[in-house]
Amino acid sequence: MFEVWAPAAGRVEVEIGGTERHEMAARGDGWWTAEVPGAGHGTDYAFRLDGGDPLPDPRTRRQPEGIFGPSRVYDHGEFRWSDQAWRGRALPGAVIYELHVATFTTEGTFDAAAARIPHLVELGVDLVELLPVPPVPGRYNWGYDGVDLYAVHEEYGGPDGLKRFVDACHRAGIGVLLDVVYNHLGPSGNFLAPFGPYFNESAASFWGQAVNLDGPGSDEVRRYFIDNAVQWLRDYHMDGLRLDAVHALVDSRALHFLEELAIEVDGLAAAVGRPLTLIAESDMNNPRLVTPREAGGHGLAATWDDDVHHALHSAITGERHGYYCDFGSMAALAKVLTSAYLHDGTYSTFRGRVHGRPVDRLRTPGYRFVACLQNHDQIGNRAMGDRLPAEALRLGAGLLLTSPFTPMLFMGEEWGASSPFQFFTDHVEPHLKQGESERREREFLGHGYDDWGAMAPDPSDEATFHRSKLNWDERSAPGHADLLGWYRDLIALRRACPELADPRLDRVVTEVSEQDRWIIVHRGTLRVAANLGEATVTVPLASGTVPPAPGTVLLASDPKISLAGADLTLPPRSLAVVRPGTT
Repeated sequence: MFEVWAPAAGRVEVEIGGTERHEMAARGDGWWTAEVPGAGHGTDYAFRLDGGDPLPDPRTRRQPEGIFGPSRVYDHGEFRWSDQAWRGRALPGAVIYELHVATFTTEGTFDAAAARIPHLVELGVDLVELLPVPPVPGRYNWGYDGVDLYAVHEEYGGPDGLKRFVDACHRAGIGVLLDVVYNHLGPSGNFLAPFGPYFNESAASFWGQAVNLDGPGSDEVRRYFIDNAVQWLRDYHMDGLRLDAVHALVDSRALHFLEELAIEVDGLAAAVGRPLTLIAESDMNNPRLVTPREAGGHGLAATWDDDVHHALHSAITGERHGYYCDFGSMAALAKVLTSAYLHDGTYSTFRGRVHGRPVDRLRTPGYRFVACLQNHDQIGNRAMGDRLPAEALRLGAGLLLTSPFTPMLFMGEEWGASSPFQFFTDHVEPHLKQGESERREREFLGHGYDDWGAMAPDPSDEATFHRSKLNWDERSAPGHADLLGWYRDLIALRRACPELADPRLDRVVTEVSEQDRWIIVHRGTLRVAANLGEATVTVPLASGTVPPAPGTVLLASDPKISLAGADLTLPPRSLAVVRPGTT
């Protein structure tokens, strides 16, 4: 059965194999259907509206010839899964690992990524988060120019390749999250508009025209995106979705799209018998996203927390340009580690206005905030796509992986990968190739990095893509191997000490010195102490006049760290996790 929603069309045909046309019957609700004898798994087809050119199916599950080619029938039932024993992975206590399929390995395929799963198991990862996988223009792309949202990019291995990767992760005990983009579609190969009112004629984001979530015809548009989410979770056995830039979703309805989606996904989780997680990316600093529906929120499981990243990055590196301008102080770092947001109703210099609202520290668990030291945006949106050096990674990872939040690592971070992660595209139309460089320069200007546009490599240069691939041989090299061991030890300690994964924000206490640049984070009976300054400091881990019993340094980034009674001596740029003695 072929079916398509095309409410404004007067005639719709399905074209089989590029030659054979079949009239479709109007169902009366904007949908058209046709039975074609002999068509099934593997059949190529396209739709023609009112005698026009052949167009791919808006819900195509496979595009073997790319975004401009015909669709191909794909039967999910043809794949044989081996993850029947998988019961899912809940978000609390988890560590997420974000990766881009094409640059994670030299081959850039799902199968090659699956071969690296043992590394992720040894690292201690619980959930892998894939950057978007729908078809994109050309051979490579970050994924945010995707179209044909129900299909999988053929260069990666197509739908079966993705399923093999998820199946392998589940066998290894790792869950899989998928980054999905519902706020816009890419500019190339986007053929939704001829079929119906998929786009909002009066609203747009920085990346393109906004989708129609609340205007005439939006019932079916919302269904299109909700069914897409269900497909990934049900048919590809995904464990959750990361929802790109939800602040760019334009929806004035009483029942917001995000809440409707959360209701649907909760129902699916009950049906499949495993937890399904929705994580929003948002720069609004609005805890309503993760507030339960019963309390008037959208009911999502978690949200990305850029403030934690900004506070860590700025405090460790000293950078204060652009959106880092309000960060960098030890007080700002202390606030985000205890309250999730720096801007929670406070003035944002970068925005020129008050921003955000407070988090209820008693009722909102920290695991609802996904925090990172690096991610694809924060690396890739630097002019050269440069990563943090090893010293900064040691300090930042120590604070991140002992925090009350859900920590997320970016591929290669754990060994201090030397390869950058630069912005790259492979548009086939010349005007889009040229336009991408110009848009990139405008984006830097918009963030206050006036000289970055001239520094950034050409996104369309193939070398930009290849530079961004990980070099796995580095893992055993001097410096890289030590850093990898540090990450493994931190994750293992987080798992071994319940205090370090405790999500209760109201129990996190900090002490700081602005002058000497040190911070102590109280995590139950443990102390995480970091010296971000350039001079050796001795910090007190206990107060009172009674000498404490000997304490224990559980993990130290520098062998020169020493504990004498309640006094911890930290060399410059070092961190330790300590269990103080009791009095």
